[in-house]
Amino acid sequence: MQYDYIIVGAGSAGCVLAARLTEDPKNSVLLLEAGPRDTSPWIHIPVGYGKLFTRTDVNWAYESEPEAALSGRRVFTPRGKVLGGSSSINGLVYIRGQREDFDGWGVRDWDFDALEPYFERAERTLRVSRLERHELCEAFIAAARSLGIPTSENFNGPSQEGTGYYHVTSYKGRRRSTAVAYLRVAEKRPNLRVEVAALASRIVFTDRTATGVQYRQGGRTIEARGKQIIVSGGTFNSPQLLQLSGVGPRALLERHGIPVVHDAPDVGERLQDHFYVRTFWRCSKPVTLNDEVMTLWRKARMAFQYALFREGPLTVSGGHAAAFVRTRPELTRPDAQIYLINFSALKRGGILHPHSGFTCGVSQLQVESRGSSHITSSDVTKPSSFLYNYPATETDRRMMVEGLKIARRICEAPAMREYVEAEFMPGPRVQSDADWLDYCREMGETVFHPTSTCSLGRVVDENLKVIGTSNLRVIDASVIPAVPSGNINAAVIAVAEKAADLLKAQ
Repeated sequence: MQYDYIIVGAGSAGCVLAARLTEDPKNSVLLLEAGPRDTSPWIHIPVGYGKLFTRTDVNWAYESEPEAALSGRRVFTPRGKVLGGSSSINGLVYIRGQREDFDGWGVRDWDFDALEPYFERAERTLRVSRLERHELCEAFIAAARSLGIPTSENFNGPSQEGTGYYHVTSYKGRRRSTAVAYLRVAEKRPNLRVEVAALASRIVFTDRTATGVQYRQGGRTIEARGKQIIVSGGTFNSPQLLQLSGVGPRALLERHGIPVVHDAPDVGERLQDHFYVRTFWRCSKPVTLNDEVMTLWRKARMAFQYALFREGPLTVSGGHAAAFVRTRPELTRPDAQIYLINFSALKRGGILHPHSGFTCGVSQLQVESRGSSHITSSDVTKPSSFLYNYPATETDRRMMVEGLKIARRICEAPAMREYVEAEFMPGPRVQSDADWLDYCREMGETVFHPTSTCSLGRVVDENLKVIGTSNLRVIDASVIPAVPSGNINAAVIAVAEKAADLLKAQ
């Protein structure tokens, strides 16, 4: 089993790489995925992401260690374990991020101008589209405008600031994951082999040169040989595989009896993610998804609308309308993302509230807090221990408080009066900044955008080669040095598109 490329992880990046590299018939590629094929119908129905939060057949369903700043709570963290990875289970929102994000990486040939052609290529392949208009969203947008927030026709345009509808990775009512958009065509090529239920357990090295991958499948341990090994397991699984293979902090590896191939202290460090806090509102008109599921008649109507026309509530993503805002007037760019979600549930992926309701959530955009992700065992089936460590800085805490106050002002503006019966949570008990911060500690969680555990310039070089080794690369969200301003799937796919060109040119 000898291949030109072995790609570990068929997620947002891995599917892109497999598709692009096999465009050249001279390249032989093995793509390994720990999870199954993406056959669940809920993967392909956009709103079905809510059904996938705790489905451990397609979701790693990780949990952080107890977070000190969140009253010791563990943060539940879904990650895709299926063809398409997190692009098959995420909320579909497509946001490039801000130019300043990429220019701020400070890595040669990885600024916004270098990535922009790859965003454009990805958008054509994914067929990124805009969500349907909805009367509650129209009211939200009008309310935001009344506060001086400008209208935005496209958050991925020259300026992200403003209020409007999200663009999403769906087309004609169906999710466009990287498995659908990239891998479906590539799988027809004879130079690509895809193995599912194949859990990579170790990278094989000769000295410091990667020569293959060991993986477990069907009760057997199999070794495949490759000229180039590409790790695309994501922000938690990529550093885990490196550490299990002897590339990581020496003390950590020796603690677990793993021979050190290369002492790389930054592997697993600098974990970064957007902190996220939701508020809940009772709606005075029966126009939310909560209302659609209250009666069999409305459920049936919703199902028929989707089956016949690929329209209606089942096409909604993990956000419908939004506002990207500056929480302080002296800022030069937005630092908060406000989500309008046309349903409400105390637990994400849980049962919707038994009343008409919607959610208004806030996440920070430029993050200072950093965490880490470390193996706890030499056994690949034992998940890593990780901490987000947010909100760890005064800037991060201040932004969340101010962002939540803006979200409340939008929902209380006259344009929303026809739709808002009352603020359900947190309600009138929260008034002061200290109250809001306590609410953040009580309710704050991830918005599923972890990055940076194998950062460009620290763990990998500008060609995404693992520093200190040969024939080994990491290409996924973990190489992004700082989490971009907004949902990260767009950036991950653009990174993979650019990486494929780098590999072809070598």
